[in-house]
Amino acid sequence: MDNILNPEDNVSQTNTETDVTDGPFQYVKEEHSSHKFTASGQNLDSPPKNKKSPLKRKAGEPESPSKRPRLEEGHGSLVVTHYNELPETGLETRSQSRIFHLRNFNNWMKSALIGEFVEKVRQRTRNIAVLDLGCGKGGDLLKWRKGGISKLVCTDIADVSVKQCEERYKDLKRKSRNERVFEAEFLTADSTKELLSEKYNDPEIKFDICSCQFVYHYSFETYEQADMMLRNACERLCPGGFFIGTTPDGFELVKRLEASDTNSFGNDVYTVKFEKKGKYPLFGCKYDFSLEEVVNVPEFLVYFPVLVEMAKKYQMKLIYKKTFREFFEEKVKNDEQKMLLKRMKALEPYPAAPNFKLVSGRTEDYEHAQKLVENGQVKLPLKKSIYPLGSFCLTGKEH
Repeated sequence: MDNILNPEDNVSQTNTETDVTDGPFQYVKEEHSSHKFTASGQNLDSPPKNKKSPLKRKAGEPESPSKRPRLEEGHGSLVVTHYNELPETGLETRSQSRIFHLRNFNNWMKSALIGEFVEKVRQRTRNIAVLDLGCGKGGDLLKWRKGGISKLVCTDIADVSVKQCEERYKDLKRKSRNERVFEAEFLTADSTKELLSEKYNDPEIKFDICSCQFVYHYSFETYEQADMMLRNACERLCPGGFFIGTTPDGFELVKRLEASDTNSFGNDVYTVKFEKKGKYPLFGCKYDFSLEEVVNVPEFLVYFPVLVEMAKKYQMKLIYKKTFREFFEEKVKNDEQKMLLKRMKALEPYPAAPNFKLVSGRTEDYEHAQKLVENGQVKLPLKKSIYPLGSFCLTGKEH
């Protein structure tokens, strides 16, 4: 879901753009109420105590906290290894991939989200500073250049990805000799365990936007990691700044799992596999996610009301949360965004054009599109979302 945190003068004032309310857990849809996210009533402003931790230990796992760092390091190292070893692929290769349109759709979503909040910030300042938390190889650099920002700090856990991001930035500057390009800084760090404010070149730097795209769910391995990630995202935001991001929809993941006959679900492009059904701890609820040729790493379920509650510690308030479908249906009404959607080839045309094949070989993946065609509706690029995601925005108050 797309979720946004933004510092506000009056945190008690209602400022939502969807049907969710400000109070913790109140935006949860009734249809999901039967799923069990386990907790102990722990105050989320402080780390869970040993006896009341919402993180359920695996059978046979010792209680000693000395074991936890090695467990956390193990999952972090898996993520680092995976993304460091992910090969660079050219446009021609990517265009032949079955997830070509999915990649483009995700990029379109990020473009729309980033563009929206850059413009909000520009109403009060021309010198926009951004923290890209989990920058990867620099896939959003062009989006920030288009936004006309002044300063960008890119950070990621994978050192190879950070180096590739820096090289992309240098290449961008070389190709933009007559065009002003933002200043940039690059940091390799585990934002779930390390305090970024101790690493910035400017120890007093403040950000107008923190962007965290498809990354925050890795931090929900433990409360401490989720809290550190949130601190890094929020503590250096200017008053009125925004924390924006995208993350898997925990409720939809559980809904699909419960509807499955096994501990997994998916199709011929992606799979999600849990260890078991029934109870889902607030932290450490691991699942294995694989997406054709791109992702094959453990991730952690994010129960979003917990994130909203934890964010209050950093004087942040939820102002925006939508599923990708809701976000798409809102933005596609805008002619400029609709044209960008087509230029980016973000949706798969149905029926397929002559001499072209549909991405999926499963007829059921296109049932929704077939019904629209049969009903005589205009042919549009249509593709069913294969993975439940959403966007968010949080905002904070003036200190």
